[in-house]
Amino acid sequence: MKSLKSFTLIELLLVIIILGILATFITSNFFSSLKKGRDARRKSDLEQIRKALELYYEDKRAYPTPNGQNGFIFGEQFADTQNDKIYMMKVPNDPSSGNYFYESNINGTYYKLYACLENDQQILPYTTNPQNFNCNRYCKDNNGNSVKCIWGISSPNTNP
Repeated sequence: MKSLKSFTLIELLLVIIILGILATFITSNFFSSLKKGRDARRKSDLEQIRKALELYYEDKRAYPTPNGQNGFIFGEQFADTQNDKIYMMKVPNDPSSGNYFYESNINGTYYKLYACLENDQQILPYTTNPQNFNCNRYCKDNNGNSVKCIWGISSPNTNP
């Protein structure tokens, strides 16, 4: 009679440990890719909003003020209600927190847009005027902790 060769307990444990290590690497890379994708979307969203703000500036010779003066709506859509002109049909939202930060002075001579990235490796914000950009906004991370924003876009004539 032929005897069947079976696996020993150590061999089975070794295979299970190797599979566990591989699964850990795969899932960590997967979650890292998700974070990078959300960060790329945030950067793209801010760039789209920047383009709409520049179109608004071309028409009004001022950037919109955050308190809604001059018929400015910055919610579901970005529109000039006085002239029935829509600059963005749907304003994008942050994939995690749901909002981006917009800041402008009362005269509308400059603006700043802020976003918090999940990838904290990028510590310097992108701006069109980096020497005058100071990111002073805070977001909440997934654990509810306050995190200083590390990405922003500003108008070319941003004041410090």
